[in-house]
Amino acid sequence: MLFKFLGSKKLIVLMLAFIFFIALMGFTSARMYKLSWPEKFLKDTVSFTQSMFYKPAGSIAGFFGEIRNLRVIYEENKSLKITVAQYARDRVKLNYLEEENERLKSKVNFTERQKNANKYTFRYAEATAQSPDPYNHTITVNLGEKDGIVPNMAVMSELGLVGRIVSTSAFYSNVQLISDLDAKESAAKAIAATTMSNGKLTKSFGMIESYDTKTGMLQMTKIPPNDPLKKGDTVITSGLGGVYPRGIIIGTVMKVEVGEFGITHVAEIKPAADLKQLQDVFIVEVPKP
Repeated sequence: MLFKFLGSKKLIVLMLAFIFFIALMGFTSARMYKLSWPEKFLKDTVSFTQSMFYKPAGSIAGFFGEIRNLRVIYEENKSLKITVAQYARDRVKLNYLEEENERLKSKVNFTERQKNANKYTFRYAEATAQSPDPYNHTITVNLGEKDGIVPNMAVMSELGLVGRIVSTSAFYSNVQLISDLDAKESAAKAIAATTMSNGKLTKSFGMIESYDTKTGMLQMTKIPPNDPLKKGDTVITSGLGGVYPRGIIIGTVMKVEVGEFGITHVAEIKPAADLKQLQDVFIVEVPKP
């Protein structure tokens, strides 16, 4: 009987221990979701303190992040500026090369058209200087005695007559422009000229002896009264006089009128060549007889 009681007592103790364990687990589990007021106070204090440090830290981190982004943008902007500058430079260089290419093409086409015209040799030269004296219309070209250049050789551009060689050095020559012609100067060489009308030679004749600086026109004189010369005709060198070879374009007739004494006519000729913007010229070399 006693042993039965002791066995029942152990069973009761075991059951009570089990119930206490279950209650303890429930109490602990409930505390995970429901805090006591000391725990609540401690948690609020810690969370507030953390927030005080977290926000400035986040702001500082964001600030340095913005600085890094700004630096990246600055470097990208700098690189883009360099690229744009290089593009602009290359574009200018390309434009210059395209312009030079077109200019040289026109020179090649010109020489191909002219090389068989009168069996002349055209020596290409570059204008290196222009006289600053408004009363001395001359330019300097980079061919001289070493290149076989001699005084009184005619000089022209691809558009028309420019002038003649007046002096030479070893490597350079001075060119007197047709805008420097003056009938009062004995050293000036008048240009014997004829004309073309509708692509055909005419029987016109005259002498170009001077240039009017006010109008920019050449003055053609000694034109016979019955001469067929008229406005719009193309004036070319006749080859007479031994200085300017035959067939070089001089300009276009702009006006024809009676001369000062009523015996001959005079004409205003607009030069074909741009005498103020000379870069490239041809020196005309006439074959020796």
